[in-house]
Amino acid sequence: MSKQLWKPGNMLYPLPAVLVSCGDKAGNYNVLTVAWTGTICSDPAMVYVSVRKNRYSHHMLEETGEFYINLTTEALAFATDYCGVKSGKDLNKFEEMHLTPEMGMLSWAPMIKESPVCIACEVVRIEELGSHDMFIANVKGVYADEAYMDEKGKFDLIKAKPIVYSHGQYYGLGRYIGKFGYSVQKNPAKVKKASVHKTKANNKKA
Repeated sequence: MSKQLWKPGNMLYPLPAVLVSCGDKAGNYNVLTVAWTGTICSDPAMVYVSVRKNRYSHHMLEETGEFYINLTTEALAFATDYCGVKSGKDLNKFEEMHLTPEMGMLSWAPMIKESPVCIACEVVRIEELGSHDMFIANVKGVYADEAYMDEKGKFDLIKAKPIVYSHGQYYGLGRYIGKFGYSVQKNPAKVKKASVHKTKANNKKA
């Protein structure tokens, strides 16, 4: 297989497409779509979002040092795209997209009620990195929608139909392949059978 060499670029795909909700101390809210986001550390739990200085939300993140990372779904796909191309300077994106701001443990930033998972974040450092500033944050808590809990109390995000972003496109997740560690399980046949069974079960739910 031959490969072409391209100039440096952001080709780490797919990525999560999340809705970041924030507010200022005057009581104004905004929501923006972010793909440059991810996990930094598990203990303590830390994440980051990278935001351009000219984005309307940038000053809110600086002012309060708070935000929520709201995971997105197929049902939220339209709103996810809209909140990435429209500016909060011109309109209220919560109202336009019929999203419900809901206060939780943070003082100034609301979470999005329609999101299955809302991660409360407190900024600990801002790194200025060229086109984007990276807001590095501690995770203060996670709100999970009870609608996606199974009968054993286990949270099943797949039921919410999460989406990802890849090179300018949004996608739903594909078929189930295996759980973490399946490559070193002793009986590969059982692993394959379990994978097929779970794929069929998910298709029925859809």
